[in-house]
Amino acid sequence: MLTVPGVYAPQHDTHLLLRAVSRERIGLGTRVLELGTGSGALAVHTARLGARVTAVDISRRAVLCARVNAAFHGSRVTVRRRDLSSPGGAGYDLVVSNPPYVPAPADLPPLSGSARAWDGGWDGRAVVDRVCATAASALRTGGVLLMVHSAMCGIDATIEVLARSGLDAGVVDRELVLLGPVLRSRLPWLRAQGLVAEGQDKEEPVVIRAQRR
Repeated sequence: MLTVPGVYAPQHDTHLLLRAVSRERIGLGTRVLELGTGSGALAVHTARLGARVTAVDISRRAVLCARVNAAFHGSRVTVRRRDLSSPGGAGYDLVVSNPPYVPAPADLPPLSGSARAWDGGWDGRAVVDRVCATAASALRTGGVLLMVHSAMCGIDATIEVLARSGLDAGVVDRELVLLGPVLRSRLPWLRAQGLVAEGQDKEEPVVIRAQRR
């Protein structure tokens, strides 16, 4: 996938989510919404399975990057620059998202710059909780949300938020990976918050699957 500075490049969490998407029943006519498309890797993958895909991102660079990647791979994807709270439309069969979830000293995620692609506020949940709320309104009855985030953001918290919104949720995949450069750069702060133990050199991305009741 083509990426440019400021656009999140596919990494371990992307591939974990791709694996989860491949286990879903996706075919011609399946309506898919990706929240925070970044490079468009997930959107392109689901489109190649036959789905009708709408992908949104607040970043102009990400929107352009996703459009270029969709065209390069011959995938029909509608990419729009929109905020997560207004993705447009409802009745989707599947919502997928790899939102910014890295805990950061700032209370809120940055409004610009490269860190906007990964910083999720002081507890990492500023965008995660918004994805939960948007998915609840965008999914049809029986529709599914697949979202990946780090276990340090609070797995139980995500499941509880989704349950309050009418979705039954649980972890369907997880993987231990070495701490990346962003997490390593803020290890003292993460340890002070109790999010990373002394000597810990790995984090655990998890995929949450939630189905609308």
